[in-house]
Amino acid sequence: MLGLRARATMLCHSLLYSPPFCDGSATGAMNRLIEYVTHHPLLAAAAALLAIVAIVMEIRQQARGSNVIGPADAVRLVNGGALILDVREAKDYEAGHIIDSRHIPSAELANRVDSLKKYKDKPVVVYCDGGFASAAAAKVLRALGFGKVVTLRGGLQAWRQDNLPLVKGTARKEGKGA
Repeated sequence: MLGLRARATMLCHSLLYSPPFCDGSATGAMNRLIEYVTHHPLLAAAAALLAIVAIVMEIRQQARGSNVIGPADAVRLVNGGALILDVREAKDYEAGHIIDSRHIPSAELANRVDSLKKYKDKPVVVYCDGGFASAAAAKVLRALGFGKVVTLRGGLQAWRQDNLPLVKGTARKEGKGA
């Protein structure tokens, strides 16, 4: 029988010089992976499912093509001189909108982009009701040369949920302080 010291030395040697799950060949590692999956199918399925969900979420974020910020960050940007752009329909805008926001419906954005030229190098915060239409509008703005476009995460719903102020009424005229 080996003594306690000899067994400890062998254990330390095996831990330091031969990593677990690898016997020096790719085949050995693959065999251990297959063995693990067959012994723990639920854990392996859960890990695969989580990996797929993470990949899908990342692809969706990339497809949006925009940076997303929360209401608190939007307030900081607006206080720093950013334009806040509402891309909802006129009736929704009149029912309630963020203070000092400009209103250009998403369907008219490409045609009315000339009125936003002075904001090409400034941050632009785009929002809609839920955050989906604003992502498409942000993509259009980015394609038209606006470099600092972000969308409001959750749209106006998130703004309301954070109890931030809204105003009611029609859009300001383009020539007055816009």
